[in-house]
Amino acid sequence: MNMKDLTDYELVQKCLNGEKEYFSEIITRHKNLVYSVVLRMVNNQDDANDLAQEVFIKVYKNLDKYFPDFKFSTWIVKITTNHVIDYRRKKKYETVSMEEVEYKLISQSSPEQDCLEKEERLALNELLNNLPDIYKVPIVLYHQQGLSYQEISEAINEPLSKVKNRIFRGRKILKEELLKMKEGENIGLQQS
Repeated sequence: MNMKDLTDYELVQKCLNGEKEYFSEIITRHKNLVYSVVLRMVNNQDDANDLAQEVFIKVYKNLDKYFPDFKFSTWIVKITTNHVIDYRRKKKYETVSMEEVEYKLISQSSPEQDCLEKEERLALNELLNNLPDIYKVPIVLYHQQGLSYQEISEAINEPLSKVKNRIFRGRKILKEELLKMKEGENIGLQQS
């Protein structure tokens, strides 16, 4: 049977039975997810590469703790976010970019409109960087990784109600801060 035809759980079982070459398929399947989560949390490609490798080492060492009751991707995101949070605590690393790499469709808008949109995205990213991790992590997992509330709940080991609340509060904080920034810009323009 081809490795690509196996489920994640079957790959895990093969690895646990000493067939370590199957771990390369686990890496192939999940490297983009892990790297993307890490990069959005640390905003540095070199650090993201190192941390992603460290995550896969942790995953390998903990394969025996994976249970098929949960999606493998949810389990690996949980390991990833916990590892990055630990790293940031140790390094006092406080930057996050929601859009390090942006895929933008060709737009028909004016250069002025494009500039304003870019400024708004940068302002939003700056505000996101300043959010506490308890709000930032669920927002990144929901909006950037497309995880459901339930998957986030499992990944960060918090009740579903807490995840929904944190995403709601995080969005509210971001909205209020963005409005304050816009009001400040309008006041500055009126004074000139």
